[in-house]
This record gives sequence, structure tokens and C-alpha cells, in this order.
Amino acid sequence: MSILIDFILHIDEHLITIVNTFGNWSYLILFAIIFVETGAVILPFLPGDSLLFAAAALSANSMYHLNIWIFAISLFLAAVLGDSTNFFIGRGIGNALTEHHLFGRFINQQKLDESRAFFEHYGSISITLARYMPIIRTFAPFVAGGSNFKFQKFIVFDILGAATWVTLCCGAGYFFGNFPIVKAHFSAIIIGIVLVSLIPIVISVLKPHKKAA
Repeated sequence: MSILIDFILHIDEHLITIVNTFGNWSYLILFAIIFVETGAVILPFLPGDSLLFAAAALSANSMYHLNIWIFAISLFLAAVLGDSTNFFIGRGIGNALTEHHLFGRFINQQKLDESRAFFEHYGSISITLARYMPIIRTFAPFVAGGSNFKFQKFIVFDILGAATWVTLCCGAGYFFGNFPIVKAHFSAIIIGIVLVSLIPIVISVLKPHKKAA
């Protein structure tokens, strides 16, 4: 876990190492991370927003020879394909996976319940909104699939969420990531991105307690 935290907090440094080591294969590596973040329901803690921001910031720096359009398109496809995979996992073996003696241990039941409540409360638009919420965005497609939600409807809202998410995160990283003040405080900004993205989750957790009070 400490390695993952270090990777998230110093993601710019680790991405530079990846790019210098693997070159153009870096596109595939980042594609895999975003795909697995939502495609594998047991791995919701992988970086998402911060990864897009940092990758776009690197692509804006000519010394790394990275193409922002390749990043944006590949990460968009990774998000949509990951969500779709997770959707069909939820539809096919959702209950069996959560009740499995091994895989069930890796699924946070509380977060799964919160995602189910979020989906039931907001309906179809929750698929789009969940893309902006770490952890919730991993469980939302899984819940939708297990709820017999129509895939044709799911994919429309999922594409909308993925497209706006990639545009916002990559756009911010590309245009602002190389400002001297941003580069000097990159770790603090990454922490800020993580904290801001967690606000909707905190609100959704506090609401039931507030109503109960």
C-alpha cells in the first residue's frame, strides 16, 4: 500500500521513469492502469484523475515526445472498455463474486452498498456522475450490471462520462501542468485533486447520518 501511495503522490516522477524506460509503450501501460481501475472490481484504489492530469502535463513537454491526442483517445477507450467489462461481470457473476470466499475479501462491501444507493437514487445519470468519483466509479458499472440495467442505455451515459472526464483532466494537465508554480507544488496539487474528487463520496456518506439525526 505504501508503494501505491508513493506512486500517487509522486506520480509525475514515476511517469517520467516509465516514459524514459518504455517509450511509446507508455501509452499501453497507462491504458492498462485506467482499464483495470474500473474493469477489475477488486482494484478500485488505482489512480485515475491524477494519472490523466500528470500524463497530459508530460505530453505538453516537448522533451518527452508524447502525443496528447493518443493519450486522450487511448485513456477514453480504456475507461469505456473497463466500465463495460465491469458491467458484464456484474451481470454475469455479480452475486457469486461478492460471496466468493477469496474474491469477496477484496470487495469493500460498504463502498459497494454506497454505490448501489447512489445508483438507485440518481438513476441513469449516476453512470456519468460516477466517473468523477474514485472508488464509486469502479463499483457503479458492477452495480448497474447486477441490476439488469440495459447495456444500450448504460453505454450512452458511460461514454458521456468518460468523454467529459478525459477532456477535463487531460485538458487541465496539458494547459496548466507545466506552469512553474504547478511543477513546484505538483505533489500538493495531486493531493488536492484526490481530495476534491473524494468530496462527493463524503457528502453521500454524511447525508444518511444527517437524515438520521
